[in-house]
Amino acid sequence: MSFDVAGLSPIITPNRDFYRIDTALLVPRPDLATWRLRVSGMVGQPFELTYDELVAMPLHEQYVTIACVSNEVGGGLVGNALWTGVHLKELLERAGVNPEATQIVGRSVDGFTVGFPTAWALADNREALVAVAMNGEPLPANHGFPARLIVPGLYGYVSATKWLSEIELTAMDAFDAYWVPLGWEKEAPILTQSRIDVPRDGARVSAGTVAIAGVAWAPDRGVAGVEVQIDEDGWESAELSVPISDATWVQFVARWEASAGEHLVRVRAIDGDNETQTDQKTPPAPDGARGHHTIRVTVT
Repeated sequence: MSFDVAGLSPIITPNRDFYRIDTALLVPRPDLATWRLRVSGMVGQPFELTYDELVAMPLHEQYVTIACVSNEVGGGLVGNALWTGVHLKELLERAGVNPEATQIVGRSVDGFTVGFPTAWALADNREALVAVAMNGEPLPANHGFPARLIVPGLYGYVSATKWLSEIELTAMDAFDAYWVPLGWEKEAPILTQSRIDVPRDGARVSAGTVAIAGVAWAPDRGVAGVEVQIDEDGWESAELSVPISDATWVQFVARWEASAGEHLVRVRAIDGDNETQTDQKTPPAPDGARGHHTIRVTVT
């Protein structure tokens, strides 16, 4: 179930509208004839795969919401897509991971690196992917063709390597990926967040029933509830769309009987661990922006 509200983000973000954040000045375009995916480092049986060998493995589909750590509260650097790929666990099992290998490092063809805990990828309730398709199409070049990592629950800068060429097993204290020496946190779970899409900040609306609608996400804890506040009144529960999974965002809508005047509208989410999104504001650095998305609306 989704809500039919003009201007509300769709449950599935089309490829053409999906945000792009990376360090590539020119989009890499690997030659499939020579491209290889290597699994290396602290493993018993390192190996490599051609593209044909990779896509011939069992492929799995999973809807996952991913987000950029640099996203401001209420920003658009977040999206939900159907990702198709090989379970990362399957590749790690084939390689035979050393018990002391506590970090997975993803390396791009252009030298970019990410790093995240091995235990995060191996958790029973989480299915990280080496993705080869996005919303039923081969990965667009901008989003990492021929393969990329999708790791539910982690910000992209520590997990979502595009143009993937190597998966290296190492220790957490043995290597710092690209963004860590630049001041960003080494471990970066996605924060519980929500965003008002409708009305827009600064909008003028007519008095009467007004739909306040948007999206909320807390992968991979899930969203248990969303609440909306008008001015300094109490928090009121919004209606939620049926979640695809705990790894995806949900839509919300609340019906507001709007009276004339200037009003502040705020939103907050409650995640599946029963933790309420904080109102304490922080900038994106070093581990994600915090605070309640707040808009100003004029009712006439």
